[in-house]
Amino acid sequence: MQDETFLPHGKHLIAGKWLAGETSFSSDPAHGPAHDFAVGTPALVDAACRAAEEAFQSYGQTSRTGRAALLRRIADEIEARVEQITTIGVSETGLPEARLQGERGRTTGQLRLFADHVEAGDYLDRRHDPALPGRTPLPRPDLRLMQRPIGPVAVFGASNFPLAFSTAGGDTAAALAAGCPVVVKGHSAHPGTGEIVAEAIRAAILATGTHPGVFSLIQGGRRDVGHALVQHPLIRAVGFTGSLSGGRALFDLCAARPEPIPFFGELGSVNPIFVLPGAARARAVALAEGWTASLTLGAGQFCTNPGIVFVEDGPEADVFVEAAKAALAQTSAQTMLTEGIARAYREGQARITGAAKVREVLAPANEGRTAAPCLCETTGAAWQADESLGEEVFGPLGLVVRVGSLDEMTGIASALRGQLTCTLHMEENDMDSARRLLPILERKAGRILVNGFPTGVEVCDAMVHGGPYPASTNFGATSVGTLSIRRFLRPVCYQDLPEALLPADLRAGGE
Repeated sequence: MQDETFLPHGKHLIAGKWLAGETSFSSDPAHGPAHDFAVGTPALVDAACRAAEEAFQSYGQTSRTGRAALLRRIADEIEARVEQITTIGVSETGLPEARLQGERGRTTGQLRLFADHVEAGDYLDRRHDPALPGRTPLPRPDLRLMQRPIGPVAVFGASNFPLAFSTAGGDTAAALAAGCPVVVKGHSAHPGTGEIVAEAIRAAILATGTHPGVFSLIQGGRRDVGHALVQHPLIRAVGFTGSLSGGRALFDLCAARPEPIPFFGELGSVNPIFVLPGAARARAVALAEGWTASLTLGAGQFCTNPGIVFVEDGPEADVFVEAAKAALAQTSAQTMLTEGIARAYREGQARITGAAKVREVLAPANEGRTAAPCLCETTGAAWQADESLGEEVFGPLGLVVRVGSLDEMTGIASALRGQLTCTLHMEENDMDSARRLLPILERKAGRILVNGFPTGVEVCDAMVHGGPYPASTNFGATSVGTLSIRRFLRPVCYQDLPEALLPADLRAGGE
């Protein structure tokens, strides 16, 4: 165990070297001392991308066991810095210590899961159609297919997950597992946390003899740094978790390049919950309590917090709303990740509570960097008349939408924009209603739940964390789970290649 005292040096990591900058910015921690960090520049972006391309010439050809060893060593090095990471992470973000420890475990567990997955080799999707020289009227050549890494990948750290979706988070782990070097633009909300995790990655690279250009971290910076990164001709794909406006701007830049590249952006979701009549009659109070717990988890700063509930109007809806109000009234205000996020939450709360035909059920005043939960309700007709009610409010704000019938609920579901998750709460006597909704919800979300709540995204083979736009920019991809590795691969077909020229994974007896 290393000394838990950690004083950031505030430098960028470019191809194994810590580099200072000409200007600096000061961190804005929730508590504790601020620290100065170098500001990124397009010149640093260029240096990192060139180093990544150089590293790809060797790293893209490494064995699966070699890449798995790097991933496992990164996990080990992160765990060797547990106290340091927790201390500065809590200071910078205001997140509870237990939350940071859990997120660290998720991060290292994800790295090790990807290592196991890579070693198994199933992700390669290897296919072989042997030659048929005697086939008429034309012979068939020998054809072999395998997934190959695409090249250097840009990753943008997320504000709300300083570990699991940032420096060594899901996008970085997936790209490294695929055989792609990574250039990370660190998030200015937690630069010290990013720095120490980068230290862990650097130590793993040195220990495994990996090319140092396989990973770089560029701290902070203005918009020109992000723009330079996604537009750099050596970058082959981008991983992003953040706001719809910021993600869409970067997505458009990727599409406007002379050679467009994929932008895998996870941009947010209201994660609607549909309470069917049987469930409302059977357990309205329990549903309200479960919903409010999920809504307020992490001060409502998870991308899967369920912000909207649809329920048929009537006595059961009254019980649900009153139980939700009682539960939220007992929930203390929580520290938000940044002053800017807290300000945006207040603005979102004002927008919802000020909308026509929206009733405030519980709307405490919020100020500073803390946020107390807010509860409102409206009608299905008002919801359909005002598209802004369906826009995400990043924070613990819940909106109950009372609908007049299953037909109205079905119509609302059909009009929903893309979501990360949709949830059905039902009893056995709701089965026919659920059958009507399910085909609609399958087209709206990447993950569909029954009788659960969407916060808590399992990292495993079957998980999908993505969905139709605007939940994400690529409805065929996921940013969580082993399938996320496929984002940074492309299929290559090898026709009539001699055995000695084939990639090792395609040769007889290959890894």
